[in-house]
Amino acid sequence: MSKITTELLLERAVPRSTRLRKIETLNLSKLQLKTGDLDPRLFSRLRHLQKLDLSDNLLDKFPNSLTLPDLRVLNCNNNKLEDVTALKQFPLLEELTYENNVYLTLNDDYKVMFLLQNLRLLNGKDITKLAKHVRHVNSRKLTSKVTAHWEKFFRDQLPEKYTAEQVKSIKKKFLKSVQTNVVYGPSSLSEFTRWRVKMIAEEFLAYSLGLELNSDPEPEEKMDENEEEESTESPREDAEDKGQVTVTARKRKRNRSKTHSRKKRSKASPTDKEAVVNPRKSRHVQDEPAPQKPRTPNQPAKEATPEQEAEETPKNGEQLPKGQSNRRSSQLTGEQKSQEQDNGVVTLTPVKSSKGKEDVSAEPLHFLQCHSKGNSREDFKTQLWSCVFEPLLDSGARKDPIVNSSRTVATCGGESVCLIDCETGTVLKKYKVTAEEFFSVAWTTLTMVISDSRKKSHNILAAAGRRGIVKLIHVAADFCYGEIKAHKKPIATVCFSPTRETHLFTASYDKRIALWDIGIPDSDYNFKASQLLVLEVLSIPLRIALVPTCPDQYLLAGCEGGCFAWNIKLDKEQKTRSFEATFQFPDEDGSLTTLHRVDGLAFLNDDVVVSKSSKPGCIYLWSWSRSFDTKGKGCQRTIAAVILAELEWSTTDMSYLTLSTCPAKDYVFCGDEKGSVWMYNLSSYTTAWSSAKGKRFPFQEKRIPPAQILQWPELRANGEQLTEVLVNNVVSDPAFTYLVVLTSVNITAIWKKS
Repeated sequence: MSKITTELLLERAVPRSTRLRKIETLNLSKLQLKTGDLDPRLFSRLRHLQKLDLSDNLLDKFPNSLTLPDLRVLNCNNNKLEDVTALKQFPLLEELTYENNVYLTLNDDYKVMFLLQNLRLLNGKDITKLAKHVRHVNSRKLTSKVTAHWEKFFRDQLPEKYTAEQVKSIKKKFLKSVQTNVVYGPSSLSEFTRWRVKMIAEEFLAYSLGLELNSDPEPEEKMDENEEEESTESPREDAEDKGQVTVTARKRKRNRSKTHSRKKRSKASPTDKEAVVNPRKSRHVQDEPAPQKPRTPNQPAKEATPEQEAEETPKNGEQLPKGQSNRRSSQLTGEQKSQEQDNGVVTLTPVKSSKGKEDVSAEPLHFLQCHSKGNSREDFKTQLWSCVFEPLLDSGARKDPIVNSSRTVATCGGESVCLIDCETGTVLKKYKVTAEEFFSVAWTTLTMVISDSRKKSHNILAAAGRRGIVKLIHVAADFCYGEIKAHKKPIATVCFSPTRETHLFTASYDKRIALWDIGIPDSDYNFKASQLLVLEVLSIPLRIALVPTCPDQYLLAGCEGGCFAWNIKLDKEQKTRSFEATFQFPDEDGSLTTLHRVDGLAFLNDDVVVSKSSKPGCIYLWSWSRSFDTKGKGCQRTIAAVILAELEWSTTDMSYLTLSTCPAKDYVFCGDEKGSVWMYNLSSYTTAWSSAKGKRFPFQEKRIPPAQILQWPELRANGEQLTEVLVNNVVSDPAFTYLVVLTSVNITAIWKKS
């Protein structure tokens, strides 16, 4: 439809009017309006407008200068609003409704209560008393905590005579620290608390040090030149970047500086803990993981529809260790080939080292640099996040994972997804989306009808990331046949159901896990996707896993604020569900807590869960059945995990170094902050745990050491050794023939068991 005009405004006025300045009530509902249709110049003529109805439109935000000085009543129901802070431009607002805007949360309710001093009714409820508490009691408590934090940790850092640079530096550190460590109220309001804490801290500094005050309550933060992007939800990171970027919600970046390691929580920092951290993002993404990690110094990406690019990869996936490698040229449909580049930029000197008894012999096979931005050989910053082995088609059903997996692995990171032959190191295919950053990939096998009406099984790859869009790729045809706009915020991880091949779970920074039926494309690649279920999460979900014994009934998720379980059975009418159980784990002082980040989660077998928490050096093995059985007795939602053992791991505080398992071989793998891979052979333990089923199995007091640690080899690029290598992910094929290691320096390392 056409944009808003003067004639339309006069016609939709109640009653109809002949002059804009005389309109007091205006109904603009059900017009499919988008944010760009609200022209500030036109609206500025509505000087006496008091009631405005914008319900049932497509608005995702408000322009900052609508200039409606007399507005008292605003209806924004059934839109797509993501932020409410622009409503502060309507200071006389008394009644506000914005129900059925799925991206707005309780935190947004508290923001508008603070920003709009005259607000009495919110979504039809009288909030006078609560708003008074938010504006006065809450603010007083937070101001006290912010002041105390400055006095205790920062006041003495500023000399009597200070320069502008010193003030700038102390301000940056203080704002980061205070948002991380000042906690007040329930964890469900942690985003609002951080928002207010930052505002109060800036006001405090402006008053104490005479700094210029930022008048925007929630500005889009920009980091200094040497600071990396970081999520507003998780301000615990002390990262540095080389470009000026806009704060957003993706996977978080970590510092790669040689002077110090990047840690989630510095031992020298204040001891106050934040109950729930929402890293990688709580606001709309503009540039960068938390899923908030990347370290790349990109400029904020545009939100336009991404262009798909298929690239020929003869020399675009650079094999670092062994010089030349013949790569099969393979294109995605309709796109141009990328320019070729020379191989051999990096030399390899392998170093073997082990800890504990070495029962596996693994040799480095290939080191590939195939996710480079712009195919640059100088790119050692693109972070790699996820990989999964392709299932074999001719083995029939997906029941036996060992005979049903090939040596082809899909990897993702930056703006590309690659398919790699692990044996030869050949980059078979490469799929690229400009301005995307892929965080997760997953395979499924669909039985499709081909052109002559015959049915045939085909592998489909789903890839998702920062844009919140799932790309569906028919690999054999080199064709991305569709996309699902699953979320408006980044997708941290995806996985397919092992029993229903069209069912895809997507976990997003919008604090929702959605179940989709992606459908089966016809011979013309027409398909219909539908959302079946939405699971509400209290914090950002980082890892998800379906319970092997009942994959159609229960899903586990490791989140920024703990480990949760949901009933996902589809025979229930309820399409939006809250968690059914949350699990408690020992804290650093030994007490049980649910408030901790779980950034690694996988099943070792049908019952044993392996999870990695924010506790330094802590990987737990615990029993799903024995833990969940206690819920049935008391019907409580908070359950103490029945821990079987702990694995000895690195003492780093760094988060988002995830783990994986090889159930067929009883192995657990986890990388560390030094580029090493810790491998645990748990076959003897799983046998004992299985035989003790139904009995109380004693907790393994001593941490189980790794069977072997594969250390990062000496790799040289352009004559310089690559250091500060973080292993973001490590995955083996089901038969444990190959081990694929994804790093923070744009290198995919492939090891082979010999």
